[in-house]
Amino acid sequence: MHHIPSIFSLSRRTLLAALLVTAGALPIAQAQNWPAKPIKVIVNFPPGGAADVLARLVAAPLQDALGQPVVIENRGGAGGNIGADAVAKAPADGYTLLMSSGGTLSINPHLYARMPFDASKDLVPVAAVARVAVYLVSRPELPAKNVTEFVAHLKANPGRLTFGSPGTGSSPHLAGEMLKSMTGTFAVHVPYRGGGPALQDLLGGQFDFWFDPGVGLQHVRSGRLKLLGVGSTKRSPLFPDVPTLNEAGLKGFDADSYFGLYAPAGTPAEVIARVNAEVNKILASSSVRDRIVGIGGEAAPMAPAAFGSVVAADSKRYGELIKARNIKPD
Repeated sequence: MHHIPSIFSLSRRTLLAALLVTAGALPIAQAQNWPAKPIKVIVNFPPGGAADVLARLVAAPLQDALGQPVVIENRGGAGGNIGADAVAKAPADGYTLLMSSGGTLSINPHLYARMPFDASKDLVPVAAVARVAVYLVSRPELPAKNVTEFVAHLKANPGRLTFGSPGTGSSPHLAGEMLKSMTGTFAVHVPYRGGGPALQDLLGGQFDFWFDPGVGLQHVRSGRLKLLGVGSTKRSPLFPDVPTLNEAGLKGFDADSYFGLYAPAGTPAEVIARVNAEVNKILASSSVRDRIVGIGGEAAPMAPAAFGSVVAADSKRYGELIKARNIKPD
């Protein structure tokens, strides 16, 4: 005799199935209705830096495209970890995004013994915005007109030259360590709390050189600072006659950093795809591209997966450098 399910058990199964379907449909429905309220973009560095400038550059056109306010909030500290952690722990609903340099995900995990979040799991790439180069810049009195003469001067004065950076583990700091490693030279690192204070001390002659993240290029144009080379794989459109360090003999020298938007893991794929598409449209605008070039960068539209691959590759090479040079946070 076959067992006949009771009406109660049927209704319970039906109800359970309905609940499962409804639960599964919720993220889809939320993604379809997104955005229904303002979107917050947390910048994990103080105002005035490259991350902040880029966030504000894309925020206005993104707001127009999405039809909701895009609000910028600066949460600096701990090399970007504080702001990134706030986003990593935010609801994965598309209403909280992170604008950061690539260093937060590609450098910090190798630098800090304890991270407040898992950089490989808790944040996902949404849209790259810009590839930002660093520029080898010295005080004008330094007796070198190009990279070759500069390296010769470094070798002739071991430990006598000093170089500044916005902080230990920042891309300008790692560029300096890369230079020392590739040339077998030694210069004393002087870390600052941000690019602004470092730039002011270089202008005042307090240290000899640094890898400028774009903030001091106006002083290169005015003659207050001297540009020796570009720490990128290709020349800068701002200074097309200035060779890269790679061209000057430091083969493979690349200290560029990618800045872009990230979201909490679990954010609906439809939301990520929408933001990515809108940001890529914004980056196609000549006015936006020109603004990015103006701060020493280059617009870098790409798909989320490609952005993730760049971050992973940077993490590998910077991780090897940090380990080899035994770099520790301040």
